[in-house]
This record gives sequence, structure tokens and C-alpha cells, in this order.
Amino acid sequence: MSATVIPAAPVTDHESSAQRPWPPVIWALLLITLIARSLGFAYPFLSYRLKDLGYTTQTVGHALAIFGVGWLIGQLLTGWATDRLGRRRTLVTSMATAAVCLPMMAQAHAFAAVGAGALIVGIVYDAPRPVVTAAIADAITDDAQRAAANGWRHGAVNIGAAITGAAGGLLAVHLGFEALFWFNAVACGACALIAHRYLDADTPTRTNQTTSSTPVRAALGDTRLWLLLIASTAGLTCAAGMFTALPLLMEEDGLSASSYGWTQVANAGTVIALTPVLTPWLSRRCGVSRPMVGTLAASTLLLGVGMGSAGLADTTLGYSLAVAAAMPGEIAFFIAASDVLNKISPDHSRGLYAGIWGTSLAIPVIIAPVLATASLAAGGDSLAGLTTFTAGALGALLCLPLIALTHHRPAAAAPVTPASAAS
Repeated sequence: MSATVIPAAPVTDHESSAQRPWPPVIWALLLITLIARSLGFAYPFLSYRLKDLGYTTQTVGHALAIFGVGWLIGQLLTGWATDRLGRRRTLVTSMATAAVCLPMMAQAHAFAAVGAGALIVGIVYDAPRPVVTAAIADAITDDAQRAAANGWRHGAVNIGAAITGAAGGLLAVHLGFEALFWFNAVACGACALIAHRYLDADTPTRTNQTTSSTPVRAALGDTRLWLLLIASTAGLTCAAGMFTALPLLMEEDGLSASSYGWTQVANAGTVIALTPVLTPWLSRRCGVSRPMVGTLAASTLLLGVGMGSAGLADTTLGYSLAVAAAMPGEIAFFIAASDVLNKISPDHSRGLYAGIWGTSLAIPVIIAPVLATASLAAGGDSLAGLTTFTAGALGALLCLPLIALTHHRPAAAAPVTPASAAS
């Protein structure tokens, strides 16, 4: 989910030998992703904030699930708006909304206010994802180069998550958890300004191109999209555990917010080490016509093994090693899933397809804390780890029918564009 390495230059169709610098909009999108994640304290530290207010583990799990519901709604809403209203308008509006709502969330104490705030903030928390996915697809048409851009975007997400964990833990100790929401609000405001400056103005053609409901019906009728969504949801339940189940498990073991921050440092360290190795190799694999469904299956299984091993940990080091073990699967997952998504998405519905698929990150945010709290209550850390592994294995199995469909129904079956936390 590194920033110091300059990616390979993007190329256009039939110009694979021509190397050009990436356009400024790509760098702006990567910067927005990095800023939004680096200071995205609201979600990963929400459980600690509610614990600080005296809420029980079960109640905290409910609040996190409400946040996940908002996240799900937000992905669908921003995915639709990306095609219907335009890339820049959608991103600026969502980030400005977050900048206004996050300080209000910082002042919430009663559970009704906390729940309402969690829902609203959840809607705008991951709003950039469908926009960035569609905008990268707009700017880069070569499959391998597009995969490289999404790979580095995923690297920015992970580096940002590490900064969030480390900086958030330190800031919480010295300034309190309320301050984290204010920093998050400032970051969202900065993202809105960058988007307004560097994204192209939304043209009437783009704004009005999906005024009918036909694209929605076509997307909902695409079996490949549904299989990708369900398999991704199962696999990403493991990845979501890094931000939902992991704080709960560590809290039960008596570990502090700063200890959780170190797990995110382990996250970033592993990503920085592996991204320069895995991204070029995976990007070359994206250059073929067939989607990378097999790689997607293997990556979900690796996520299950890595995050499932957290159920055996009881120290900061043990949890950090579990996170590090899951990272190769997560890096491969987002590149492979983005490749599949881009190869089945029609040009005029890139945002819609990205938004629908984006719910596969939101649904696990609902499932993971509920699954973790129920497992902790019924069988402790070991059962929580086992259920996480089972989710990853299920995601791998669900890829089998998707392999068959993408083999018999190649990308040309629909008006598609050739073609990526995560969170």
C-alpha cells in the first residue's frame, strides 16, 4: 500500500518503444494518495479513540462496522459520480466534505454522535480510490505501464499507512486522539486543493456521458465483475484485519497504540523492500491479454496465511512479523485485481466498475471487526487467526470460476479498456 523510485515511463497503444515522462496528473494522483493515507488517522485510530472514551470492545466493533457501511456507500456513490459528474468535481467535493466532517467527529462523545460521524466519515474516507483508478486508466493505456502506476499507488498507500501508524501513535501520546482527526481534516483539505489544481476540468461530454441507467444495468449483469468482487471481498477481509482486527487483538494483549504503530512500520518496510522487486515482474505479466486471475488466487491465500498468523502472536514483534508476512500477498493482490478490473471495464464505465469493486474494501471493514470480536469472545486469538486464514482460502477458491469465465469470455466481449488498498 516506493515513493522515491521513478516508475517506468508510460506509453500509449502501438508506441511501446516510445518512452515519455508521466503527465503531471499521475504524480498529482500519487501525491493525493500518499497525503490522504499518511495523515488518514480517523479510521485506524478510531478504536483507540473510542476505548479512550470508555467504550467496550463490542461497542467499538459496532462503530467500526458502521464506518464500514459508510465506506461501502461511499465507494458506490463516488464510483457513480466519477463517471456522471466528473473526476475532478467528485474528488474535490469528497475531500472538502471530509475536511469539514472530521473535526466534528473529533468532538463526538455520545454513541449516537459517534455512529453518525463514523458513517459520514466512512463515506468520504476512501473516496479518492474510484477517481484515481479511472484517472490512471484515462491517462495510461498500456497494460504493463498501467499496472506499474497502480503498483506504485499501492506502495504509496502502504507507506502512508506506516506514517499514519508511527506518527499517529506519537501524536496521540502527546496531543491526544482528538488532534488526529484535525490533522486528518487538514490533509483532506490539501488533497482537495491539489485535485482542483492538477486534474483536468470536467467536460460536458464526460459529465453527461452516463445519464442513462444502461451502464449500471450492464455492470450489475457482468458475472465477471461479481466474481471478482466476491473473491476480492474474501481476500481483503484478511487485509482489513490489519486496521480492524489487529488493533483489537493487540488491545486484548495489553499492547498500546504505539505498538500498533510499529506494525505499520513493519508494513511499510516490507513494501519498500519488495515493491521494486515485485512490481516490475507483475507489471510484465499484466502485458498479456488474459487477466491475472491465477495471481489473484495465490495472493488471497498468502494474505490469509500472513494475517492468520497474527492469531498466534502476543508481542509487538510477533504482530509485526505477521503483517510483514502478509505484504507480498497484498502487493500482488492489488496489482492483479486492478489488472482484472481494467480488462473487464468498459471505457465509459471505468469509475462505476471501480466503485463497485471498491466495495470489496468496504465490506471487509464491516466483516473484519465483527468477525474479530466474535472470534475473540468465542475462542480467543487462535480462533481469530483461523477465521482470517479461512477467509483467504475462500477467496482463492472463488477465483476458480472467474478463471473459467475470463478464459471463455475474453476482454473483447465488452467495450473494454485494457488495463490498482488497499486499505
